[in-house]
Parts: sequence; C-alpha cells; structure tokens
Amino acid sequence: MNATASEIAVAVLLLASGAVVLVAALGLAWLRDFFTRMHAPALASTLAAWIVTFASIVHFSAREGTLALHVWLVIIVLSITAPVTTIVLARAALFRRRQAGDALPPPLGRRG
Repeated sequence: MNATASEIAVAVLLLASGAVVLVAALGLAWLRDFFTRMHAPALASTLAAWIVTFASIVHFSAREGTLALHVWLVIIVLSITAPVTTIVLARAALFRRRQAGDALPPPLGRRG
C-alpha cells in the first residue's frame, strides 16, 4: 500500500470514528434516564476505539513496512476495562436509587 492510499484509509477510519462518537454524544444528550444514557457512550466509545486501533495499525504498518500489531495491547486493555467500568457505574446508580427510596427497574427474570 503506498503512502497516499494508507493516508486516505487512515483518514477515512478516523472520520468514521469521529462519526461514531458524535452519534454517541447525541444519544447521551437525547436520552433521559441514566440507565439508558449509559449504553450510547459505553458501546460507541468501544467501537470508536476499535476503529482508531485499525487506523493506527494501517498507519504504522505502512510507515514501517511490516505488520505493526503493538497497538493491540491498548485496545485489549480498553476492551476489558470499559465494560467493567459501565457495570460499576450501573451498580453505583442502583445503590444510590435504593438509598434514596426511588423506584427501581424490575429484575430481568420477573418481567410482565
């Protein structure tokens, strides 16, 4: 892949990542409840990070002339920590609602 093609590929991937984050930001502003707001940035930020990782792999592989996979370390750590952080935030919000005496969402097994 020549320099111009790799630069175009990196630019397209970075623009796609920016579009995903923009949609997540709109979802964050548009959704009303905390629990529904959690989904937009959590899912989209992980997808955007994967797209940036692919852009970094293309960039460094084209620059060095060999397949550069050292970027995978960052995305692996991020893919592990982002869902854990989301779960911790959800549990903290449920705890605060329970302490305040607010109505809680029904458990998954007892709907209907």
